[in-house]
Amino acid sequence: MSSYCVIGSGISGATIANLLSKKNSVHIYDKARGPGGRSSFKRLNKSKGFDHGAQYFSPKSIQFKKFITNLRKKKILKKWIGKHIFLDKLKKENKNHIKIIGCKGNNDISKHLIKNIKCSFQSELEKIKIINNKWKLGFKNNQIKYYDKLILTCPFPQLKKLSKKFIDDPFIKQKIKMDANITVMIEIKKTNKNISSYLFDDKILGWAAKENSKRRFKSNNDLWTLQSTSLWANKRINKNRENKEKNSKILIDRFFKLTGIKKNKNINFIKPWLEIFFKFQAI
Repeated sequence: MSSYCVIGSGISGATIANLLSKKNSVHIYDKARGPGGRSSFKRLNKSKGFDHGAQYFSPKSIQFKKFITNLRKKKILKKWIGKHIFLDKLKKENKNHIKIIGCKGNNDISKHLIKNIKCSFQSELEKIKIINNKWKLGFKNNQIKYYDKLILTCPFPQLKKLSKKFIDDPFIKQKIKMDANITVMIEIKKTNKNISSYLFDDKILGWAAKENSKRRFKSNNDLWTLQSTSLWANKRINKNRENKEKNSKILIDRFFKLTGIKKNKNINFIKPWLEIFFKFQAI
């Protein structure tokens, strides 16, 4: 039996770990507080929270459809029912485009796949070496671990930094452009608008989702996840940490302007999350 280390607990890392665990010893490490990667769920409290990364899944391949159907039968996933407003004039809306979400959060897929696998969170991999045919892994929390096999499912810049000395393949030398996304989560006074999400035709604000519409919790207020366009975020992402209050205000103001929702002074500003989005381009 080989010992495998999988870096990352997103859907790809969780899937790989799940398959390997059937015949091998597997240990997952993730720098985040919990599983999910770009499909993680941020809690406001024990009952309420936000899908601050991937908002839903829309299966297209036969294999993924079967996988999703199985998880729906097990009540791990469900259909996101509601009124979704499509405003983007540059894209054609697919009327058959179903939206699948986790029953508790969009990290439910990862949680299901790794439920019987050893996981260490808040463990960021910093250095890797090969010693006596073993991978020596150094983590930021000063832990040193050894494994027979190493699988990295982290974003390409991190992958390249860690492994370029060990991979003799042209792909590691590619220049990869990663589109950014700035996400803001807000809690506002409840409105009478029965809208689940907006896909905007705007240069700044790309998407807004009402978390209440996913029917995971009850709340006297409305919780919204706001996601910028990559075009706008790409210009601001490098200085977002020092300008996060300003960038968040811009997104929030655009949200109220585009939706027509009356702005209330009592906005519970949750947190501006810096996200690396899902689109990759070779340049």
